[in-house]
Amino acid sequence: MESVLVSACLQGVPCRFDGRGRASGAMTAAIGERRPVAFCPEVSAGLPTPRRPAEIVGGDGHDVLDGRARVVDDTGHDVTDEFVDGAERALAAARRTGCTEALLMARSPSCGRGTVYDGTFTGELRDGDGVTAALLERNGISVRPAPRD
Repeated sequence: MESVLVSACLQGVPCRFDGRGRASGAMTAAIGERRPVAFCPEVSAGLPTPRRPAEIVGGDGHDVLDGRARVVDDTGHDVTDEFVDGAERALAAARRTGCTEALLMARSPSCGRGTVYDGTFTGELRDGDGVTAALLERNGISVRPAPRD
């Protein structure tokens, strides 16, 4: 059976920054007959649940991977290393389980695909990808934002 990497929070796992999960009927439909591989890059890298909200400052996930941007929480604490480590762990999990596609949480500095919060903690969005989305795509794994109910 084909596998798909899925943001764990969208499978109902309470691992979001606010300690909640968000199970989604639309996500279940998007997974279809594939085996979901639920994964939370942030928790896998040792960040607690709940945790301070974080955003990418200075670009998107590609810029973080290239050293041109950082991930910071809303107090200014730099959590870039944890986000990169979590992305690397997500890539390893995808490879280990044979995932060629990922359905990831929208707008997240880790999982966002296409848009992410802009680093101002005001709820504004910018075009770009989260750190995990960027790393997966760079390594040939198709990433798309999870459908919303």
